[in-house]
Amino acid sequence: MLKKEVAYIRKQFKLDHEKLQIYDILNVYIMKETNEIYHYERQPFALVDREKQELYMGNFKKLLAGELDQKLFELKLHEEAETPTRVLLHQGLVTGDAEEWHDLMILLVEKMLADTHYEKDTVITFVRGQYYQPTKARNEEAEESENDEMFANPFILCSINSTEQQKKTLMFDYVEREFKYNVIVDPIIKLSSPEQGFFYPSVTDGYSDVNRVLYCSGRAHEPNQHFIEEVLNAEKTVTALEERAIFEEIVKEVAGEQLDASTIASVYEEIHQVIETHEEEEPPKLDYKDVERMLMVSGVENVTAEKVERAFETIVDDRNYEIKATSVVPKFTSKSIKIDTKVATISVSPQDLKYVRQVNYQGKRCILIEVDEDAVIEGFTLNTETL
Repeated sequence: MLKKEVAYIRKQFKLDHEKLQIYDILNVYIMKETNEIYHYERQPFALVDREKQELYMGNFKKLLAGELDQKLFELKLHEEAETPTRVLLHQGLVTGDAEEWHDLMILLVEKMLADTHYEKDTVITFVRGQYYQPTKARNEEAEESENDEMFANPFILCSINSTEQQKKTLMFDYVEREFKYNVIVDPIIKLSSPEQGFFYPSVTDGYSDVNRVLYCSGRAHEPNQHFIEEVLNAEKTVTALEERAIFEEIVKEVAGEQLDASTIASVYEEIHQVIETHEEEEPPKLDYKDVERMLMVSGVENVTAEKVERAFETIVDDRNYEIKATSVVPKFTSKSIKIDTKVATISVSPQDLKYVRQVNYQGKRCILIEVDEDAVIEGFTLNTETL
C-alpha cells in the first residue's frame, strides 16, 4: 500500500462527500472491571445525529493519520487460525445483511477480549461502507470529468478508543445565581486519540486486496503485536525504527563499531539517491548487494559481498532479506540526527553530517563542526581560536 493510497482514503472521510458512503455503525462498550461487553448499539449511519457524525469522521481521519511503517502497517492475513479473522472480515465485507455484519463484528470483538485485559473502559467502533475511486484510465486522460470512470470499494473500519472520567469542576448557575461544585460521572470517549484499529481491505496497485489489512497504531513505532497476531491473525510487523536498527547492526557487523561522520553521511547520501531515483511506485528496498555497494562507495575498507551476506545471515537469519530504504535514512533535509553529549545536544541533517567530526584535542574528545560564518551566541560573536 502506498502513501498516496492511504492519503486518498483518509481524504474521503468527511460529511456529505459524494465519494463516500457509510451504511452502518456499531459501537461496543467494554467494561474494564469485567472485561466483557456491557452494551452495544448498531444503527444506520445516516440516522446518527450530525454532530456525532462529525466526531466520528474526525476519529476515523485521526486513525488513518501517520506514516507507513511507523503508525500504519499493511499486513498479510493468515488463514491458519481456528477462526481466521480474514474469513470474518471478508464475510462482513460482502454481506448485504446488516444483522449478519453485526454478528460477525461481535465475533471479532470476542477475539479482542480473549487473553486481553483493558485497563480502562473501552469503546470499539465498526463502520461499513464504500468509497469511490477513479480508475487508472481516468488518470491518464486529463480531459475526462473527475467523476468519470469511478469504481466502488467496500470497506470495514474499526476504531478502538479508551475512555476517561471527566474532571471535577466549579460551575456558575445563571438561574440560581450561585457557584456550584460539578461532578459528571459519565465517561468521555477519547475519539481524538484512538488506541488502535484497522481498515479492511488494504489496497494493492489501486485495487482492494482482501488478503491484506491496514493496521493502525495509536502511537508511532508501537504496534500491538498481540492484537496483530491473535486478533487479526496477521503476520508480525517490523516498524521503521526496528528496520533501521537492523540496518545499523548489519553495518556494524561489516565495518565495525566505529565510523567517522563523513562515512555515515556518505552512506545516507547513497541511500537518499536510491530513494530519489527510484521510478516505481513501491518503495525501494535494499538487499545485501545494495548494502555492499553503498559501503564500498562510502569508503569502508575490506568490504566484500560474502562479508555483507554473512552479516545479513547473522543479524536477520536471512541472506535474502530486503530493507526498506525509507526506513533506514532519517529525514534527509531536516535536522533529524541528534548527537547527545553531556554538555549539549546537537541537531544536524543527514546531508550536513559530513561537516561534523569527533577529534582529540589536548587529550580530550571534542565535536568539531565546520561552519561558513561566525557563530553568534545571545548576540555575541564568538572569537575564532586556532588549534
